[in-house]
Amino acid sequence: MRKQLGTLIFVGAMGLGAVAANGRTIEDPGRVEPAATVAVQRVSIPGTGMRDEAAMVLVGTALIGLAAALRRAA
Repeated sequence: MRKQLGTLIFVGAMGLGAVAANGRTIEDPGRVEPAATVAVQRVSIPGTGMRDEAAMVLVGTALIGLAAALRRAA
């Protein structure tokens, strides 16, 4: 869990850095660059290392627990 949290913080910081750096670029309106053709191969890798079925069971269990807590509070 600690490794995943560290990875999430790192990715978030990189994203914020990219957004901040993108705001400082100066574009020349007279300069036109052709669009580059890029071939991308998509690879299916689970981000959490968990199967979809297990994730759905965990989400369902969390929703049932939330519903029970709301029912007791009402």
